[in-house]
Amino acid sequence: MFPELLPHLRDAFEVAPDRSEYVINRHRGTNANLRTQLLRILDRAQVEPWERVFHNLRASRQTELEMKFPSHVVCDWLGNSEAVARDHYLQTIEGHFAEATKATQKATHCPSIPAPTAPHAQQKTPGNPGLSVPVCYCTDVQAPPRGVEPLLPD
Repeated sequence: MFPELLPHLRDAFEVAPDRSEYVINRHRGTNANLRTQLLRILDRAQVEPWERVFHNLRASRQTELEMKFPSHVVCDWLGNSEAVARDHYLQTIEGHFAEATKATQKATHCPSIPAPTAPHAQQKTPGNPGLSVPVCYCTDVQAPPRGVEPLLPD
């Protein structure tokens, strides 16, 4: 049981008839149109409905859970396969971009260091030996500020 649901289910349990098998009995029939009911609830709450309401609810929950638990566990809980989750439910959310930005900033942040005086503090640029570039010594690995793509032959 997800902790976010527990208070709501406890409230429903408190008002359910004694010895009730289910705490939510309304709309349990096979001919119940849950989408229509959800749209009415959203309207009463003055919430603008979104596209594919149930699909997107499932997709957002799958995405949230996968950020905390292994994919195979989440898929077991929600009753789908990892392939189905990957192809239909997992989403890229704004929080992913924020985390990536923080990680990139942390990895590339180089504290201000005094101007290099040692002869090895400048490195010749591959492909243009006359051009020197500063080397960042923020990590144990010294690398010139260039991409990771392979160099083209001269």
